[in-house]
Amino acid sequence: MSKRFDLIIRQGMLVCPEGVTKADVAVNDEKIVEIAEEISGEAKETIDAAGKYVFPGATDGHVHFNDPGRTEWETIATGSNALAAGGGVAYFDMPLNCTPCTLDAKNFKNKLAVAQRDSLVDYGFWGGLTPKNLDKLEELAECGVVGFKAFTCFSGIEEFERMDDYTALVGMEKLAKLGYPLMVHCENAEIVSALTARALANNKTTVRDYFAAHSPITEIENVSRMISFAEETGCKLIIAHVSTARAVELVTQARNRGVDVSCETIGHYLILTDDDVERMGTVAKCSPPIRDAQNQTKMWAKLLNGEFAFISSDHSPCDPKLKDGEFLKVWGGISACQTTLSSLLTHGYHERKVPLVDIAKLTGQNVNEVFKIPGKGKIAIGFDGDFALVDLNQEFTLHAEQLFYKHKVSPYVGSTFRGKISQTILRGKTVFKDGKVVSKPIGKHLKPLV
Repeated sequence: MSKRFDLIIRQGMLVCPEGVTKADVAVNDEKIVEIAEEISGEAKETIDAAGKYVFPGATDGHVHFNDPGRTEWETIATGSNALAAGGGVAYFDMPLNCTPCTLDAKNFKNKLAVAQRDSLVDYGFWGGLTPKNLDKLEELAECGVVGFKAFTCFSGIEEFERMDDYTALVGMEKLAKLGYPLMVHCENAEIVSALTARALANNKTTVRDYFAAHSPITEIENVSRMISFAEETGCKLIIAHVSTARAVELVTQARNRGVDVSCETIGHYLILTDDDVERMGTVAKCSPPIRDAQNQTKMWAKLLNGEFAFISSDHSPCDPKLKDGEFLKVWGGISACQTTLSSLLTHGYHERKVPLVDIAKLTGQNVNEVFKIPGKGKIAIGFDGDFALVDLNQEFTLHAEQLFYKHKVSPYVGSTFRGKISQTILRGKTVFKDGKVVSKPIGKHLKPLV
Protein backbone atom coordinates (compact mmCIF):
# COMPACT_ATOMS: atom_id res chain seq x y z
CA MET A 1 0.00 0.00 0.00
CA SER A 2 1.54 3.33 -1.06
CA LYS A 3 2.16 6.01 1.52
CA ARG A 4 -0.13 9.03 1.58
CA PHE A 5 0.84 12.52 2.62
CA ASP A 6 -0.83 15.89 2.93
CA LEU A 7 1.97 17.59 1.00
CA ILE A 8 5.07 16.64 -0.95
CA ILE A 9 7.51 19.27 -2.20
CA ARG A 10 9.54 17.63 -4.92
CA GLN A 11 13.10 18.23 -6.12
CA GLY A 12 13.74 21.54 -4.43
CA MET A 13 17.13 22.57 -3.09
CA LEU A 14 16.42 22.11 0.63
CA VAL A 15 18.32 24.49 2.92
CA CYS A 16 18.76 22.23 5.94
CA PRO A 17 21.01 22.71 8.99
CA GLU A 18 23.46 20.15 7.59
CA GLY A 19 23.70 21.82 4.18
CA VAL A 20 21.88 22.37 0.90
CA THR A 21 20.64 19.26 -0.83
CA LYS A 22 18.29 18.43 -3.69
CA ALA A 23 15.51 16.29 -2.25
CA ASP A 24 11.82 15.74 -1.63
CA VAL A 25 10.14 16.66 1.66
CA ALA A 26 6.76 15.38 2.86
CA VAL A 27 4.32 16.77 5.42
CA ASN A 28 1.53 15.03 7.35
CA ASP A 29 -0.61 16.58 10.07
CA GLU A 30 1.36 19.82 9.81
CA LYS A 31 4.72 18.15 10.53
CA ILE A 32 7.64 17.13 8.33
CA VAL A 33 7.56 13.34 8.25
CA GLU A 34 10.03 12.39 5.53
CA ILE A 35 13.00 13.83 3.66
CA ALA A 36 14.54 11.75 0.92
CA GLU A 37 16.13 11.96 -2.50
CA GLU A 38 12.84 10.69 -3.89
CA ILE A 39 9.73 10.04 -1.81
CA SER A 40 7.39 7.36 -3.07
CA GLY A 41 3.70 7.77 -2.43
CA GLU A 42 0.83 10.12 -3.11
CA ALA A 43 -0.14 13.43 -1.63
CA LYS A 44 -3.19 15.67 -1.44
CA GLU A 45 -0.96 18.41 -2.81
CA THR A 46 2.32 18.12 -4.71
CA ILE A 47 4.56 21.09 -5.43
CA ASP A 48 7.21 20.91 -8.12
CA ALA A 49 10.08 22.93 -6.65
CA ALA A 50 12.65 22.09 -9.32
CA GLY A 51 14.97 25.03 -9.75
CA LYS A 52 13.90 26.64 -6.47
CA TYR A 53 15.51 26.81 -3.06
CA VAL A 54 13.37 25.69 -0.15
CA PHE A 55 14.17 27.60 3.03
CA PRO A 56 12.63 27.02 6.42
CA GLY A 57 9.92 29.63 6.86
CA ALA A 58 11.32 32.67 8.62
CA THR A 59 10.47 33.73 12.17
CA ASP A 60 10.72 37.46 12.86
CA GLY A 61 11.61 37.93 16.51
CA HIS A 62 10.97 41.68 16.63
CA VAL A 63 7.92 43.39 15.12
CA HIS A 64 5.53 46.16 16.16
CA PHE A 65 2.12 45.42 14.67
CA ASN A 66 0.45 47.99 16.99
CA ASP A 67 -2.73 45.98 17.42
CA PRO A 68 -4.97 46.52 19.34
CA GLY A 69 -5.19 50.25 19.84
CA ARG A 70 -3.03 51.85 17.15
CA THR A 71 -4.50 50.16 14.12
CA GLU A 72 -4.19 53.37 12.12
CA TRP A 73 -0.44 52.53 12.09
CA GLU A 74 -0.55 48.78 11.35
CA THR A 75 -2.67 45.77 12.23
CA ILE A 76 -1.99 42.14 12.95
CA ALA A 77 -3.84 41.28 9.74
CA THR A 78 -1.78 43.56 7.48
CA GLY A 79 1.48 42.91 9.28
CA SER A 80 1.15 39.12 9.19
CA ASN A 81 0.19 39.24 5.51
CA ALA A 82 3.34 41.24 4.78
CA LEU A 83 5.43 38.81 6.79
CA ALA A 84 4.11 35.87 4.77
CA ALA A 85 4.85 37.73 1.52
CA GLY A 86 8.47 37.85 2.67
CA GLY A 87 8.71 34.14 3.45
CA GLY A 88 7.74 34.48 7.10
CA VAL A 89 5.69 31.94 9.03
CA ALA A 90 5.86 33.41 12.54
CA TYR A 91 6.57 36.58 14.47
CA PHE A 92 7.02 37.78 18.03
CA ASP A 93 5.11 41.02 18.53
CA MET A 94 6.48 43.67 20.86
CA PRO A 95 4.52 44.95 23.90
CA LEU A 96 4.30 48.37 22.27
CA ASN A 97 3.07 50.31 20.27
CA CYS A 98 -0.26 48.62 20.79
CA THR A 99 -2.36 50.43 23.35
CA PRO A 100 -2.76 49.59 26.12
CA CYS A 101 0.72 48.10 26.10
CA THR A 102 1.22 44.43 26.97
CA LEU A 103 2.12 44.96 30.61
CA ASP A 104 -0.30 42.58 32.32
CA ALA A 105 -2.40 39.48 31.68
CA LYS A 106 -5.53 41.44 30.76
CA ASN A 107 -3.87 43.24 27.89
CA PHE A 108 -2.00 40.12 26.80
CA LYS A 109 -5.36 38.39 26.43
CA ASN A 110 -6.76 41.32 24.48
CA LYS A 111 -3.92 41.07 21.98
CA LEU A 112 -4.21 37.29 21.84
CA ALA A 113 -7.88 37.55 20.90
CA VAL A 114 -7.03 39.81 17.95
CA ALA A 115 -4.29 37.49 16.75
CA GLN A 116 -6.51 34.42 17.03
CA ARG A 117 -8.96 36.14 14.72
CA ASP A 118 -6.66 37.97 12.30
CA SER A 119 -3.16 36.53 12.14
CA LEU A 120 -2.32 34.77 8.90
CA VAL A 121 0.79 33.16 10.41
CA ASP A 122 1.93 31.89 13.81
CA TYR A 123 2.72 34.35 16.57
CA GLY A 124 4.23 34.89 19.98
CA PHE A 125 4.10 37.94 22.20
CA TRP A 126 6.63 39.86 24.26
CA GLY A 127 5.68 41.18 27.66
CA GLY A 128 6.92 44.57 28.78
CA LEU A 129 9.13 45.45 31.73
CA THR A 130 8.66 48.96 33.12
CA PRO A 131 8.87 50.53 36.60
CA LYS A 132 5.09 50.17 36.98
CA ASN A 133 4.62 46.45 36.25
CA LEU A 134 7.27 44.67 38.31
CA ASP A 135 4.41 42.87 40.08
CA LYS A 136 2.94 41.64 36.77
CA LEU A 137 5.89 39.64 35.40
CA GLU A 138 4.70 36.33 36.83
CA GLU A 139 1.22 36.63 35.34
CA LEU A 140 2.65 37.53 31.94
CA ALA A 141 4.91 34.47 32.14
CA GLU A 142 1.87 32.33 32.89
CA CYS A 143 0.19 33.73 29.78
CA GLY A 144 3.01 32.34 27.63
CA VAL A 145 5.07 35.36 26.60
CA VAL A 146 8.30 34.57 24.74
CA GLY A 147 10.27 37.03 26.86
CA PHE A 148 10.27 40.58 28.18
CA LYS A 149 11.24 43.87 26.54
CA ALA A 150 12.55 47.05 28.18
CA PHE A 151 13.97 50.41 27.12
CA THR A 152 16.75 52.22 28.92
CA CYS A 153 15.75 55.39 27.05
CA PHE A 154 12.46 57.00 26.04
CA SER A 155 10.45 54.35 24.20
CA GLY A 156 8.68 56.77 21.89
CA ILE A 157 5.38 56.65 23.79
CA GLU A 158 4.68 57.91 27.29
CA GLU A 159 2.70 54.85 28.40
CA PHE A 160 5.71 52.52 28.10
CA GLU A 161 8.15 53.97 30.63
CA ARG A 162 11.87 53.48 30.42
CA MET A 163 13.58 50.99 32.73
CA ASP A 164 15.61 52.74 35.45
CA ASP A 165 18.47 50.99 37.24
CA TYR A 166 16.30 49.81 40.14
CA THR A 167 13.80 48.29 37.71
CA ALA A 168 16.65 46.66 35.81
CA LEU A 169 18.05 45.06 38.95
CA VAL A 170 14.77 43.84 40.43
CA GLY A 171 13.32 42.90 37.06
CA MET A 172 16.34 40.86 36.04
CA GLU A 173 16.37 39.09 39.40
CA LYS A 174 12.73 38.12 38.92
CA LEU A 175 13.22 37.01 35.31
CA ALA A 176 16.26 34.93 36.22
CA LYS A 177 14.07 32.98 38.67
CA LEU A 178 11.26 32.66 36.13
CA GLY A 179 13.66 31.51 33.41
CA TYR A 180 12.69 34.18 30.87
CA PRO A 181 14.97 36.39 28.76
CA LEU A 182 15.02 40.17 28.83
CA MET A 183 15.57 42.07 25.60
CA VAL A 184 16.77 45.63 26.07
CA HIS A 185 16.82 48.63 23.75
CA CYS A 186 20.16 50.08 24.82
CA GLU A 187 20.72 53.80 24.53
CA ASN A 188 21.94 56.04 27.34
CA ALA A 189 18.90 58.13 28.27
CA GLU A 190 20.78 61.00 29.91
CA ILE A 191 23.16 61.54 27.01
CA VAL A 192 20.49 61.19 24.30
CA SER A 193 18.01 63.49 26.03
CA ALA A 194 20.63 66.16 26.81
CA LEU A 195 22.08 66.15 23.30
CA THR A 196 18.61 66.23 21.78
CA ALA A 197 17.56 69.13 23.99
CA ARG A 198 20.72 71.05 23.07
CA ALA A 199 20.13 70.41 19.37
CA LEU A 200 16.53 71.60 19.59
CA ALA A 201 17.55 74.70 21.53
CA ASN A 202 19.92 75.59 18.73
CA ASN A 203 17.41 74.73 15.99
CA LYS A 204 19.59 71.87 14.77
CA THR A 205 17.11 69.29 13.51
CA THR A 206 18.72 67.70 10.43
CA VAL A 207 19.54 64.06 9.92
CA ARG A 208 23.15 64.67 10.96
CA ASP A 209 21.97 66.39 14.14
CA TYR A 210 19.91 63.30 14.93
CA PHE A 211 22.93 61.07 14.37
CA ALA A 212 24.98 63.27 16.71
CA ALA A 213 22.35 63.03 19.45
CA HIS A 214 22.37 59.21 19.17
CA SER A 215 26.11 58.76 18.70
CA PRO A 216 27.66 55.27 19.00
CA ILE A 217 28.74 55.82 22.62
CA THR A 218 25.09 56.02 23.70
CA GLU A 219 24.65 52.38 22.67
CA ILE A 220 28.13 51.12 23.59
CA GLU A 221 28.03 52.47 27.14
CA ASN A 222 24.55 51.16 27.76
CA VAL A 223 25.25 47.69 26.41
CA SER A 224 28.19 47.46 28.79
CA ARG A 225 26.00 48.45 31.75
CA MET A 226 23.22 46.01 30.90
CA ILE A 227 25.76 43.21 30.63
CA SER A 228 26.89 44.07 34.17
CA PHE A 229 23.32 43.74 35.44
CA ALA A 230 22.91 40.41 33.63
CA GLU A 231 26.20 39.09 34.98
CA GLU A 232 25.20 40.01 38.52
CA THR A 233 21.64 38.63 38.38
CA GLY A 234 22.06 35.63 36.09
CA CYS A 235 19.27 36.89 33.82
CA LYS A 236 19.38 35.86 30.17
CA LEU A 237 19.96 39.12 28.27
CA ILE A 238 19.38 39.89 24.60
CA ILE A 239 20.58 43.20 23.21
CA ALA A 240 17.92 44.49 20.84
CA HIS A 241 18.74 45.69 17.32
CA VAL A 242 22.44 46.22 17.97
CA SER A 243 23.75 48.84 15.56
CA THR A 244 27.49 49.14 16.31
CA ALA A 245 30.22 46.59 15.83
CA ARG A 246 31.82 47.71 19.11
CA ALA A 247 28.67 46.79 21.03
CA VAL A 248 28.72 43.36 19.37
CA GLU A 249 32.30 42.92 20.58
CA LEU A 250 31.21 43.64 24.15
CA VAL A 251 28.48 41.00 23.89
CA THR A 252 30.89 38.42 22.48
CA GLN A 253 33.48 39.12 25.16
CA ALA A 254 30.88 38.76 27.91
CA ARG A 255 29.49 35.56 26.45
CA ASN A 256 33.01 34.12 26.25
CA ARG A 257 33.43 34.68 29.99
CA GLY A 258 30.15 32.93 30.74
CA VAL A 259 27.50 35.67 30.76
CA ASP A 260 24.18 34.55 29.26
CA VAL A 261 23.99 37.37 26.73
CA SER A 262 23.41 37.54 22.97
CA CYS A 263 22.34 40.11 20.42
CA GLU A 264 20.03 40.47 17.48
CA THR A 265 20.62 42.85 14.65
CA ILE A 266 18.28 44.25 12.04
CA GLY A 267 18.53 44.15 8.25
CA HIS A 268 18.87 47.89 7.81
CA TYR A 269 22.08 48.07 9.87
CA LEU A 270 23.60 45.67 7.32
CA ILE A 271 22.05 47.14 4.18
CA LEU A 272 21.80 50.92 4.61
CA THR A 273 24.35 53.55 5.67
CA ASP A 274 24.07 57.02 7.14
CA ASP A 275 24.54 58.46 3.66
CA ASP A 276 21.54 56.44 2.44
CA VAL A 277 19.44 57.81 5.29
CA GLU A 278 20.45 61.36 4.43
CA ARG A 279 19.39 60.73 0.84
CA MET A 280 16.13 58.91 1.68
CA GLY A 281 14.94 61.16 4.48
CA THR A 282 12.62 60.39 7.36
CA VAL A 283 11.34 57.10 5.88
CA ALA A 284 14.70 55.65 6.98
CA LYS A 285 14.78 57.12 10.48
CA CYS A 286 15.08 54.55 13.26
CA SER A 287 16.55 54.26 16.73
CA PRO A 288 19.37 53.48 17.23
CA PRO A 289 20.21 55.20 13.96
CA ILE A 290 21.80 53.59 10.94
CA ARG A 291 25.58 54.01 11.12
CA ASP A 292 28.36 54.72 8.62
CA ALA A 293 29.80 52.47 5.92
CA GLN A 294 32.86 51.56 7.98
CA ASN A 295 30.69 50.25 10.79
CA GLN A 296 28.52 48.38 8.29
CA THR A 297 31.57 46.52 6.95
CA LYS A 298 32.46 45.50 10.49
CA MET A 299 28.89 44.35 11.13
CA TRP A 300 29.06 41.99 8.16
CA ALA A 301 32.31 40.61 9.56
CA LYS A 302 30.52 39.99 12.87
CA LEU A 303 27.76 38.15 10.99
CA LEU A 304 30.24 35.94 9.16
CA ASN A 305 31.93 35.23 12.49
CA GLY A 306 28.66 33.99 13.99
CA GLU A 307 28.30 36.77 16.57
CA PHE A 308 24.60 37.53 16.00
CA ALA A 309 22.00 35.25 17.55
CA PHE A 310 19.37 36.13 14.94
CA ILE A 311 18.27 38.82 12.51
CA SER A 312 14.88 40.53 12.75
CA SER A 313 13.11 43.36 10.95
CA ASP A 314 12.17 45.64 13.88
CA HIS A 315 9.15 46.44 11.72
CA SER A 316 7.95 49.69 13.29
CA PRO A 317 5.45 51.54 11.09
CA CYS A 318 3.37 54.58 11.88
CA ASP A 319 0.84 56.87 10.28
CA PRO A 320 2.87 58.49 7.47
CA LYS A 321 1.86 61.93 8.78
CA LEU A 322 4.17 61.28 11.74
CA LYS A 323 7.10 61.14 9.31
CA ASP A 324 6.38 64.62 7.96
CA GLY A 325 8.61 67.33 9.38
CA GLU A 326 12.13 67.99 10.59
CA PHE A 327 14.23 64.84 10.91
CA LEU A 328 15.08 65.18 14.60
CA LYS A 329 11.42 65.61 15.56
CA VAL A 330 9.58 62.94 13.54
CA TRP A 331 8.76 59.35 14.45
CA GLY A 332 11.62 56.88 14.25
CA GLY A 333 10.72 53.49 12.82
CA ILE A 334 11.14 51.54 9.59
CA SER A 335 8.67 49.23 7.82
CA ALA A 336 10.66 46.17 6.80
CA CYS A 337 9.15 42.78 7.74
CA GLN A 338 8.33 41.93 4.11
CA THR A 339 11.91 42.27 2.86
CA THR A 340 14.26 40.71 5.44
CA LEU A 341 14.89 37.39 3.72
CA SER A 342 15.21 38.85 0.22
CA SER A 343 17.53 41.55 1.58
CA LEU A 344 19.83 39.00 3.19
CA LEU A 345 19.90 36.88 0.05
CA THR A 346 20.76 39.94 -2.03
CA HIS A 347 23.33 41.62 0.19
CA GLY A 348 24.47 38.56 2.11
CA TYR A 349 24.52 35.56 -0.21
CA HIS A 350 24.92 37.17 -3.62
CA GLU A 351 27.18 40.08 -2.68
CA ARG A 352 29.17 38.69 0.25
CA LYS A 353 28.90 34.90 -0.15
CA VAL A 354 27.22 34.36 3.20
CA PRO A 355 26.28 30.65 3.17
CA LEU A 356 22.59 29.92 2.63
CA VAL A 357 22.61 27.68 5.70
CA ASP A 358 23.74 30.64 7.82
CA ILE A 359 20.96 32.84 6.43
CA ALA A 360 18.41 30.12 7.22
CA LYS A 361 19.70 29.86 10.77
CA LEU A 362 19.72 33.63 11.31
CA THR A 363 16.14 34.03 10.07
CA GLY A 364 14.56 30.83 11.32
CA GLN A 365 16.35 28.24 13.40
CA ASN A 366 18.27 30.36 15.90
CA VAL A 367 15.44 32.60 17.03
CA ASN A 368 13.25 29.61 17.85
CA GLU A 369 16.07 27.94 19.73
CA VAL A 370 16.85 31.10 21.71
CA PHE A 371 13.22 31.37 22.82
CA LYS A 372 12.69 27.61 23.25
CA ILE A 373 9.87 27.36 20.72
CA PRO A 374 9.51 23.64 19.97
CA GLY A 375 9.31 22.22 16.45
CA LYS A 376 9.85 25.48 14.60
CA GLY A 377 12.56 26.98 12.43
CA LYS A 378 14.31 24.26 10.45
CA ILE A 379 13.71 21.62 7.81
CA ALA A 380 13.96 18.42 9.83
CA ILE A 381 11.80 15.43 10.70
CA GLY A 382 9.22 16.28 13.35
CA PHE A 383 9.34 20.02 12.76
CA ASP A 384 6.48 22.12 11.43
CA GLY A 385 6.06 21.99 7.66
CA ASP A 386 7.09 25.63 7.25
CA PHE A 387 8.78 26.62 4.00
CA ALA A 388 9.70 29.61 1.88
CA LEU A 389 10.20 28.75 -1.79
CA VAL A 390 12.72 31.10 -3.36
CA ASP A 391 13.78 31.82 -6.92
CA LEU A 392 17.32 32.49 -5.78
CA ASN A 393 18.57 34.25 -8.90
CA GLN A 394 15.43 36.13 -9.86
CA GLU A 395 15.83 39.89 -9.68
CA PHE A 396 12.91 42.16 -8.90
CA THR A 397 12.37 45.80 -8.06
CA LEU A 398 10.10 46.44 -5.11
CA HIS A 399 7.17 48.73 -5.86
CA ALA A 400 4.93 50.31 -3.25
CA GLU A 401 1.83 48.52 -4.52
CA GLN A 402 3.51 45.16 -3.79
CA LEU A 403 3.69 45.91 -0.07
CA PHE A 404 1.07 44.39 2.22
CA TYR A 405 1.61 46.93 5.00
CA LYS A 406 -1.29 49.16 6.01
CA HIS A 407 0.72 52.06 4.59
CA LYS A 408 2.69 51.32 1.41
CA VAL A 409 5.83 52.96 2.75
CA SER A 410 9.35 51.60 3.18
CA PRO A 411 12.90 52.76 2.49
CA TYR A 412 13.24 49.64 0.34
CA VAL A 413 10.68 50.78 -2.23
CA GLY A 414 12.57 51.17 -5.50
CA SER A 415 15.34 48.79 -4.44
CA THR A 416 16.33 45.84 -6.60
CA PHE A 417 16.62 42.46 -4.91
CA ARG A 418 17.97 39.14 -6.08
CA GLY A 419 16.11 36.26 -4.49
CA LYS A 420 12.32 36.34 -4.83
CA ILE A 421 9.93 34.50 -2.53
CA SER A 422 7.40 32.74 -4.74
CA GLN A 423 5.50 30.75 -2.11
CA THR A 424 5.20 30.58 1.69
CA ILE A 425 3.89 27.46 3.39
CA LEU A 426 2.78 27.33 7.03
CA ARG A 427 2.41 23.91 8.64
CA GLY A 428 1.84 22.35 5.22
CA LYS A 429 -0.66 24.93 3.94
CA THR A 430 0.18 27.59 1.36
CA VAL A 431 -0.56 31.07 2.73
CA PHE A 432 1.18 33.18 0.06
CA LYS A 433 1.84 32.43 -3.59
CA ASP A 434 2.92 34.48 -6.59
CA GLY A 435 2.29 37.86 -5.01
CA LYS A 436 -1.05 37.01 -3.36
CA VAL A 437 -2.24 35.95 0.07
CA VAL A 438 -4.15 32.73 -0.61
CA SER A 439 -5.35 31.66 2.83
CA LYS A 440 -7.61 32.85 5.59
CA PRO A 441 -5.86 33.54 8.94
CA ILE A 442 -4.56 30.25 10.38
CA GLY A 443 -1.96 31.47 12.87
CA LYS A 444 -1.43 29.70 16.18
CA HIS A 445 -0.02 31.00 19.45
CA LEU A 446 3.57 29.87 20.01
CA LYS A 447 4.58 29.29 23.64
CA PRO A 448 8.13 28.70 24.88
CA LEU A 449 9.14 25.58 26.79
CA VAL A 450 10.25 27.29 30.01
